[in-house]
Amino acid sequence: MARLGPGDTLRVLLVAESEGLREQIGAILAQYAGEHRLFWIAQPELAPRRAEDLLPHLVLVDDDLNGMSAPAVIRQMTVSSPNAVSMVMVDERGMAVARQAVLSGARGFITKPLMAEEFWSAIHQLLTENRLPDQQAGRSTTRIGKVVVFVGPKGGTGRTMMATNTALAILEQTGQGVVMVDADYVAPALDVVLNLEGERDINTLLARASRLDKDLVSSVLANHTAGLAVLLAPAPIYGVMEISMPQVEQIISQLRLMFDWVVVDLGALVDESGYAFLDSADYIVMTVLPELVCLRNARLLLDQLVARGCVEDRVWIVLNRAGINGGVTKNDIEERLHVRVRHTIPDDQPLVSLSVNRGVPLYLSHRRSAVARAVEEFAAMFVAGTARQPVVAESTPEPPAPASNPFSRMFRRISSTSAAR
Repeated sequence: MARLGPGDTLRVLLVAESEGLREQIGAILAQYAGEHRLFWIAQPELAPRRAEDLLPHLVLVDDDLNGMSAPAVIRQMTVSSPNAVSMVMVDERGMAVARQAVLSGARGFITKPLMAEEFWSAIHQLLTENRLPDQQAGRSTTRIGKVVVFVGPKGGTGRTMMATNTALAILEQTGQGVVMVDADYVAPALDVVLNLEGERDINTLLARASRLDKDLVSSVLANHTAGLAVLLAPAPIYGVMEISMPQVEQIISQLRLMFDWVVVDLGALVDESGYAFLDSADYIVMTVLPELVCLRNARLLLDQLVARGCVEDRVWIVLNRAGINGGVTKNDIEERLHVRVRHTIPDDQPLVSLSVNRGVPLYLSHRRSAVARAVEEFAAMFVAGTARQPVVAESTPEPPAPASNPFSRMFRRISSTSAAR
């Protein structure tokens, strides 16, 4: 499914040899389109394969190409990206090419030289017509799930333990649909932690990322006895799993339409796919330990999040194993990192290890333990603190005004002062 859905970042694939045209379209999108990504392909023969990876919502094809005609490119695009909107850009005397392109599958055409307002109005109309069905039937309320990404600045911070048990607590407290995504492709753990055996994993979806639907995704998800749905990662293998940023965005977009909560257990940030999960997150929960190496790495990760536009309210810091002998205190952590620690989880490593080895989350097996109670409190606080109104979709939206900076409040820059030893 490459149609524009609620919360999606607009992805535009431009097939053109002219760098000047790329710059012009980039400027128009920056002025009108809001959050978007523009991908440029100068070699038309490579466009169909790239489209399968990029999953564009909009394909723009210039008529001035060497070696392949614009209608031929359009025909190939209708196969590789059947749900994308295709438009051809032609010279004022190129009506014959425009007609051939439309017959080949283009949804429209526009003449060059491009006029910014006219160009945006044309593509905006086509994108509006190509929105997901639940956005087309009059004025309706579209429920979009929240995406919560659990991340750790290093290994061993209790990230998976917190993600799993918090997801179960949210499920119980809200009665809403919750799905977990194992996004640690180097060392996946949800199958072990939840004692799940699934024949399918995210690889099944990657092969059909441009044609995702509810039935396909549901057939891939593993189901835990507590009512939790899980999108498993493939078994760990040597090398890096190949998953593109658009594929991540497309899968997360579909899960948000199916579930109220999408909880992601994110591994090491080894490539852009990891940052794609962070960029898609409504909230980021960072688990930290009360020791200096972890805090140093947390400061660096916070700086990266700031650079990518994260605002303060999106990141929740959770101190795990609080009270451990020789550990840094909560007050010192807040002073050094200049961020608020939202919650603390007491230290009980033997219980956590027992829970993992048994494949039964401690929220289910040891509900009265201090760790389970702390997780329950965090989930309640998190649900209450992230409450928001559903998105209201219009049947015929007006073209948006020129985009402004969506991030009004940035994290304060993390202090470069070294933590006291």
